[in-house]
Amino acid sequence: MVEAVSIAPAESTSVLEKADEALEPATPWVTLVWNDPVNLMSYVTWVFETYFAYPRRKAEKLMMDVHQKGKAAVSHGSREEMERDAEALQGYGLWATFEKDA
Repeated sequence: MVEAVSIAPAESTSVLEKADEALEPATPWVTLVWNDPVNLMSYVTWVFETYFAYPRRKAEKLMMDVHQKGKAAVSHGSREEMERDAEALQGYGLWATFEKDA
C-alpha cells in the first residue's frame, strides 16, 4: 500500500497572524480640538453643544480644556467616525485633527 503525500504548500504564519489581527477590535481613535486665537470660547462651547449634542456643562468643560491645556479630545471611536468629526468641526472653523488614542 502506498501512502499519499500532499504537495500543497504549508500555511504560512503570516496568513494566521493576519487572521488574528482581523479578529482584534479596531484601535480607538480620538478627535482633538486645538486652541486658536480666532474663535470665542462661547462659540466653541456652542459648536460642541450643537454638533455633538453635549450638555452645556460638558461642552464648557471641553472648551476650557482647549483654552487652558491647548487641546481637548472631544470624541472617541473608529477612524472613520473621527475623520468625519474632524472634518465637521473644521467646517465650523475650529482647528481639529484626529489620531490614534494612546
